[in-house]
Amino acid sequence: MRSSGSGKSGGRGNYRGAGNNRDERQGQGRPRKPRPEERRYDVGPGATQDGPKSGRGGAARGGAKGGPKQSQQGAGRGRTAPARSREYDARTEERNRERYAGKKDIRLPKTFPGAEQEGERLQKVLARAGYGSRRACEELIEQARVEVNGEIVTEQGKRVDPEKDEVRVDGLTVATQSYQFFSLNKPAGVVATMEDPEGRQCLGDYVTNRETRLFHVGRLDTETEGVILLTNHGELAHRLTHPKYGVKKTYLAAIVGPIPRDLGKRLKDGIQLEDGYARADHFRVVEQTGKNYLVEVTLHEGRKHIVRRMLAEAGFPVEKLVRTSFGPITLGDQKSGWLRRLSNTEVGMLLKEVDL
Repeated sequence: MRSSGSGKSGGRGNYRGAGNNRDERQGQGRPRKPRPEERRYDVGPGATQDGPKSGRGGAARGGAKGGPKQSQQGAGRGRTAPARSREYDARTEERNRERYAGKKDIRLPKTFPGAEQEGERLQKVLARAGYGSRRACEELIEQARVEVNGEIVTEQGKRVDPEKDEVRVDGLTVATQSYQFFSLNKPAGVVATMEDPEGRQCLGDYVTNRETRLFHVGRLDTETEGVILLTNHGELAHRLTHPKYGVKKTYLAAIVGPIPRDLGKRLKDGIQLEDGYARADHFRVVEQTGKNYLVEVTLHEGRKHIVRRMLAEAGFPVEKLVRTSFGPITLGDQKSGWLRRLSNTEVGMLLKEVDL
């Protein structure tokens, strides 16, 4: 009984001893495999044998497989891989240039129906000309108020060529090109030129910040105030000043009376000047204060100092002269020295005045 008991105890002792010997052999040989919670996930140059090897992908860094690669220098700080070299990009560009060298006219794919058509959509042209948003311009088309080349447009999406087609809204021509139209209330003492070699104040001083070069339509005497038009539309400016179209201009003149009853008739019948007869289209007395009269004269001629010379020849020198209208463009309440952009309706009326 003792021998068997001692054998059992010896057996248990031998088992414990065997376990201790295995732990000693592991300590002397290769290190034990760390548990999952002890593993390190460094993939840079400072990684130890406890963690995974470098280059094992995003899974080794605890992220999704196939994640962005990291460079060896900045692996631990989340940096992306270095960019391609310039030589590689240069070789790629050279290959592409050689590949498409003989294909200069590359047509882009059509991305919408009607892309093969030329010109711009009518509502876009109207919107750019200042007739409101594209939706508002579509409503103009729906109301049959727009015509192209003499034909009323009722369908949306019509394409036009702004350089060739004539577009009208309510019978008035639309300036579809990049034209600009301004009205300046010229003060007295301003020279009616865009530049003055003597350094005097001129019209160009009021439009120095404009993108395109503007020029004046006709002229006004230096001491005459009132409406003068500025534009970059050469044909319009030419026709507005040509005697053939007879565009009327209206002036207010301050003179000293008393004036005879037949002064208006004399001006309408014609006053003999050194360069021929000059006739007024309309004359009336606007205001009288004692011997001071404010009279209105309308005429379609554009000769130099024409109003001043006519009234002076009739015996009434002008003390102050203001042009209140040029064709359909009126001075209104525009202050002296102020420049304003003409509305689309005003531009249309100007174009209609000279058959444009």
